[in-house]
Amino acid sequence: MPFDTPNRRHFLQSTAAATGGLLVPGWAAAQQSAAVIVSDADRPVAAQGVQFGDPQPGSVMVWSRSDRLARMVVEYAFDERFTNARKVMGPHALETTDFTARQDLAGLPEGREVFVRVSFQGLDNARAVSAPVTGRFTVAPVAADTDFRHRPRARDVRFVWGGDTAGQGWGINPSFGGMKIYEAMRQRRPDFFVHSGDTIYADGPIAASVAAEDGRLWSNLVTPEVSKVAETLNEYRGRYRYNLLDDNLRRFNAEVPQIWQWDDHEITNNWSDSKDLSADARYTEKNVPLLTARGMRAFLDYAPMRPFDARESQRVYRKVSHGPLMDLFVLDMRSYRGPNSANLQAQPGDAAAILGREQLDWLKQQLAQSRAVWKVIAADLPVGLGVPDGKDARAQAKWEGVANGDNGAARGRELEIAELLTFIQRRHIRNTVWLTADVHYCAAHYYDPNKAVYSEFDPFWEFVAGPLNAGTFGPNVLDGTFGPQLAFVKAPAAGQVNLSPYAGMQFFGEVNIDGRSGELAVDLRDLNGTSVYRKALSPRWG
Repeated sequence: MPFDTPNRRHFLQSTAAATGGLLVPGWAAAQQSAAVIVSDADRPVAAQGVQFGDPQPGSVMVWSRSDRLARMVVEYAFDERFTNARKVMGPHALETTDFTARQDLAGLPEGREVFVRVSFQGLDNARAVSAPVTGRFTVAPVAADTDFRHRPRARDVRFVWGGDTAGQGWGINPSFGGMKIYEAMRQRRPDFFVHSGDTIYADGPIAASVAAEDGRLWSNLVTPEVSKVAETLNEYRGRYRYNLLDDNLRRFNAEVPQIWQWDDHEITNNWSDSKDLSADARYTEKNVPLLTARGMRAFLDYAPMRPFDARESQRVYRKVSHGPLMDLFVLDMRSYRGPNSANLQAQPGDAAAILGREQLDWLKQQLAQSRAVWKVIAADLPVGLGVPDGKDARAQAKWEGVANGDNGAARGRELEIAELLTFIQRRHIRNTVWLTADVHYCAAHYYDPNKAVYSEFDPFWEFVAGPLNAGTFGPNVLDGTFGPQLAFVKAPAAGQVNLSPYAGMQFFGEVNIDGRSGELAVDLRDLNGTSVYRKALSPRWG
């Protein structure tokens, strides 16, 4: 059933009773009788809506935010009328998390549509209850336990991905319709969304108006926190609050579970252990590790992520299973990297790290154990595209990503990728696909060992999508170490940089996996949801 139906309107209206929608149905009658004496000013407000995240078989994370001290209350049911709704008293929303709160809903039946409403109960007055925010999602199927070919038809899978939101000064423009690409993704009705990083642009001030191409003017909503580079914890958090001012994004969040990873702009551009802000007059706080701590704290407050555990509470890399057809491996190519450098180290080690030893070993183990047909690797940086980071003191080019631009044998960060690709080949791990963003255009790359300098790997595809309401750039140069062949690219013409969303060159990716054949098809779609490129891949067996 489409969600924009009379039943949907009933679903939304049913949360607004005679008290103005300020009570969650099913609460104690005593609260309802006393509610009339509670003023609107005394009630919490959940202005940022609801998000769902990290969907796993039988569970999902529910995220929301209060505007003050409160306790999260989650109700869920299996129909729009909230018949026999179940209530979960969630965590407290306190200053320590910027009043955000997350609750794991577990034990949910596979494949069922679940309707959710979230309210916040005041801590100084139990009768002060916010108006509910509502959403819905479909529970992920159980993971593979036998070979796909020996099972009945699986449920088809559809998901979307992209990265780079509200960057380069292109913020929320109401006259443009806001961040419209999120509405285009919502209309595709995906099972989930992978945000490939740069969820905010902490280093990119947003002004009230910006000159765009063709003499046009781009008009932004502006808040104090986005009018300068983020330095304080509140300014980092304010970047996430800013994005949630967009109607398209809040509507998308309420219907599509999300899987977040992070990259550099959650902190500052191209940050690593070598980042030096001493000459950047925009920053009064030059301590990059301190900025990293604040940016990571804000990311974890606002990401609808399931926390890892006490061993590494800030861990971002993880596996998300989606039935017998797919396991998703979410990488963190930021937290464990060595300094940005010429990237030409001859031996692996901390200076040449991009994943780090522990994450690399984890990924190899998880890939080897996977029973899913497709092993999708969500990387926040592309494998073979050169992503430069200026020059060092000797005028030697520095590199932000994996590639080092020398088109030669694997060196620097390429060594970890070479180790991974060879492991995949030797262990006969089939059907790996890489998805990424970062470079602000869309492309499809086929990595061909027959055309590579380092050739001890099976061929694979990498698909690039983005940006999501940010400047459009590119294309970047491919490094020949792993033999990438350019199958498709859509990027600005030569000499054009930082095109605004007016230009229409905003892109997201969509993956569809057929539940009968196991075929995986990738579409790269534009701002309006129109496919500009499609590639279908048949699974390999044995």
